[in-house]
Amino acid sequence: MADQEPVFQIQRVYLKEASLEQPNSPAILLEQEQPAVDIQLGVQANPVAEGIFEVCVTATVHTKIKEKTVFLVETKQAGIFEIRNVPEEQLGQILGIACPQIVYPYLRGNVADMIQRGGFPPVHLTEINFQAMFEQQQVEAASASSGSLPQ
Repeated sequence: MADQEPVFQIQRVYLKEASLEQPNSPAILLEQEQPAVDIQLGVQANPVAEGIFEVCVTATVHTKIKEKTVFLVETKQAGIFEIRNVPEEQLGQILGIACPQIVYPYLRGNVADMIQRGGFPPVHLTEINFQAMFEQQQVEAASASSGSLPQ
């Protein structure tokens, strides 16, 4: 039966949200000290319609000199994927590993471009092992649901 064949298609990849803040400019730009860079990444997957999912990869890049922000970038890159006739146990892996691997290069490019357009040397996000990230989230979710009390 042709209608039972597994389907995995990219419908669209798009920049969902992006912001660049430089709250201490121009004074902070005169500082000679190297800023500290903190990068946080996240992945979210949500059903949009039957067999259609939105997967968002988020990045927050916060650079500071001492306690003053040099710049803060918050970006959310998303993709819409059609995923049908896939076993339920594989769906989580597709949404948590395969889809973010497709979306992430767009996020990396947009973050580097936005930072550079803000007048700074681009920050290039490193490659991410989404399988390891997914497995870690599964372990954390399992331990949280096993009745362990939050610390």
